[in-house]
Amino acid sequence: MPDLTVESISVRTTTVHAKKQATRLRGTRVVVLRKLLQGVIASCGVLLVLSNPAVVAAEPKLERFEATQVEMGVPFKILLYAADKTAAKAALDAAFARISQLDDLLSDYDPDSELSALSAGSPNAEGIRVSDDLWNVLVRSQSLAEQTGGAFDVTVGPYVRLWRRSRRQQEMPSAERLAEARAAVGYRLLVLDPQQRTVRLTAPNMRLDLGGIAMGYAVDEAMKVLREQGINRALIDASGDILASGPPPGKSGWTISVMPFADDDSLAREILLAGAAVTSAGDSYQHVVLGGKRYSHIVDPKTGLGLTNQTAVIVIAPDCLTADSLDTAASVLEPEAALKLIESAPGAAGLVARKNGDTVSVIETKDFAKYAMPQK
Repeated sequence: MPDLTVESISVRTTTVHAKKQATRLRGTRVVVLRKLLQGVIASCGVLLVLSNPAVVAAEPKLERFEATQVEMGVPFKILLYAADKTAAKAALDAAFARISQLDDLLSDYDPDSELSALSAGSPNAEGIRVSDDLWNVLVRSQSLAEQTGGAFDVTVGPYVRLWRRSRRQQEMPSAERLAEARAAVGYRLLVLDPQQRTVRLTAPNMRLDLGGIAMGYAVDEAMKVLREQGINRALIDASGDILASGPPPGKSGWTISVMPFADDDSLAREILLAGAAVTSAGDSYQHVVLGGKRYSHIVDPKTGLGLTNQTAVIVIAPDCLTADSLDTAASVLEPEAALKLIESAPGAAGLVARKNGDTVSVIETKDFAKYAMPQK
C-alpha cells in the first residue's frame, strides 16, 4: 500500500460502469487521506455527493480517509472515518483483501476462479462441494430466479459471452449460435443440494455468470470487515453499487444523487442514506446499435439478446447484494412487475424509469419517498 497523502480539495471521479464487462486491472490502488466535509463522486449514472445534511450531536473527533482499488474489473472506492491513519490503513487493507479473495472465487473472467472451474466441469453427475461464499451467492441467486420465473438467472453465461462477441463485432448473433447457447441456459439446470451443500450443472457447456449479484455480495462482505476493524462510519462505492454504514460525523446520512438517465438531469433525485445500499441498472453507458436498433448490455435470459426496453432502475435495500440482484431482475421485467418485485423484499424501495422515444415514464415504490431529500 503506498503512503497516504494529505489533500484539502474536493475531487470528482467519473468511472464507466463495467459490471458485466470487466477489464483485468485488479490490485491497482490509489489511496488518499482527506480531512474533507465535501466531495463528489460520479459513477454509472449514480452521483454520490458528500454534502452537509442535518447536523446531529457532536462526538469524538474522527478523520476522513479514502482509498480506491480496482477489483472485479471496476474501481472499489472506500470512504471511512477513523481515529487515526494506522486504524484506517488496517481497515482498508483488510477490506480490500476480502474483495480480492471474493474476486478469486466468483469471477467468470478468471479461468482459475472457483466459479470458472465449476462451469468447466459441466455436466457433472455428482454434486460438487463449493466454498461458503460461492454457495451463499448461488442460494440467493436461485431463490430470486424462482421468484422471478427466470428473469434473474446466473446460468445466462453462454448468452452473455455470445452477446459480448456481438457487441465487439457489431453484428447480431446467428440463430445457430443462439440455439447452441440456449441449450446450456436455464436456472433449473443448476441444482443445489442443501443437505450436502453441493452444486450440479446438468447440461453440457454451462457457464455461470454472477455479474448481477457478486459485486453486491463483495461490497457487503467488505463492509463487514470494516465493522470488525471498528469502523462504523463508512461508504463503499463499487462503480455505482453503494453501501453506507453510519453517517459522517455530525451528519444524519450520506447524500446521494441518483440520475436514471445520464442525458436527462431533470429526473435526478437526492436521497439520504445510512445503514443501507443503493444500486442502479441501465444502459446509459453500455449499449450498442445494431441494424438501427438499440440494445442494452443487460441480456434477457429468455431471448439471449440485449434488452431493447430502455429502462433505468434504482433500488435501495438494507444490503448491497439484495439491491444489486433486484436491479438486474427489475430491468428485465415490465415496470409494474419490477416495482412489485422490489416491494416484495423487506426494507427495499425503488424507482423504475422507461424511455419510449421522447416520452419518459417514472414509477416508484411508496417507500422511496422516505429516502428523498427536500427539494431545493
